[in-house]
Amino acid sequence: MNASNTNILTQPLRLPCGVVLKNRMAKSAMSDSLGNGCGAPTDAQNRLYERWAEGGLALSIIGEVQGSPHYAEKPGNLVLDAHSDPETFKTLARAGSYNNAHLWLQLGHAGAMADAPISNPKGPSALDLPGLKCGALSMSEIQSIPHEFARTAVLAKEFGFGGVEVHAAHGFLLSQFLSPLFNMRTDAYGGSLENRMRLLLETIDAVRRAVGPDFPIGIKLNATDQLEGGFEQDEALAVMKALDSTSIDLIDISGGTYFPGAPSSSDRAGSGPYFVDFAKRARTKTSKLLMVTGGFKTLQQAEAAIRDGAADMVGLARALIVDPDLPKKWQAGHTPEPNFPRFDTPPEGGVTAWYTMQMTRIANNQSSLSPADLLNAIQVYEERDQRRRAAWAEHFAD
Repeated sequence: MNASNTNILTQPLRLPCGVVLKNRMAKSAMSDSLGNGCGAPTDAQNRLYERWAEGGLALSIIGEVQGSPHYAEKPGNLVLDAHSDPETFKTLARAGSYNNAHLWLQLGHAGAMADAPISNPKGPSALDLPGLKCGALSMSEIQSIPHEFARTAVLAKEFGFGGVEVHAAHGFLLSQFLSPLFNMRTDAYGGSLENRMRLLLETIDAVRRAVGPDFPIGIKLNATDQLEGGFEQDEALAVMKALDSTSIDLIDISGGTYFPGAPSSSDRAGSGPYFVDFAKRARTKTSKLLMVTGGFKTLQQAEAAIRDGAADMVGLARALIVDPDLPKKWQAGHTPEPNFPRFDTPPEGGVTAWYTMQMTRIANNQSSLSPADLLNAIQVYEERDQRRRAAWAEHFAD
């Protein structure tokens, strides 16, 4: 799918399902934490995704949309199920599809990493570790997961979203099943990699059967967990090979995990994209379209990833928080380098909090935060989560 002219990012991308994305730039999934604490979209969230669409990208993906309230990653997540208000989600879908952009929902289940104050964390296996304690999912609970993802995907389609992305990265549930650190099961869902990827493949199959052949389905997959003894690149390549025989339209390559104390890919030092080299290896295992996410800071880096055959699409995250108009500028041939903030010895999770609160400021058309605002941003972020946890607990009380 490579193009050869000098403005390679402007080339449209036709997905196997027949849908055409207008260019090669996407806003990759992030937890914007802008849900109302009861699983519903907000006016601020609508404005944020409309603002990104206005900035010229082809695709935005909303991070961690839950199929039920029981395993949420954060109290600002959306919950899309039979109890959701259709009109609030339809409004969000319209806002994010402004300017011929696509807005996809990332289908999530946090599993062992579910937010404990509002959840009962469960993963493939029971764990009792510093900062992470969870129970083990039963066989019946595991077998219900593909159907839950499929139900959410059907609602996404009905409510006007352009597609869905199955989240199998960053240490959340489907990623946990892939990882031998999380998955110590001895049944059909544990042990060999073939067994550990079983739930992922069943989920993809269930989603496709539910939405039909013409609706885009992506998947976010780790190149590596970046944890010793975890999901490594050779296993990721084997999963890539297995995905080649599925109906997936787009594989979004990322990496890292939110395991307590683990380094985040987005906090890595370095000037270049993180997973381009892995994507080049993946080309030998799959013919699927590849989106590479993480570390793109310049126009030249983004163009090179596509021109060199590593990617069909580039996923931008923090770059679009720093500059929501970056796609427009890059399409015009301008070569600005986003002005990323620099922090001295930030606390764990602090940089994520700063960027999350900066998304809120974009949504509210407010001036940008400065690095000096870090501690205040962390405080406001944590206080907002506490309010939303209280709202979540009350709203979703059994």
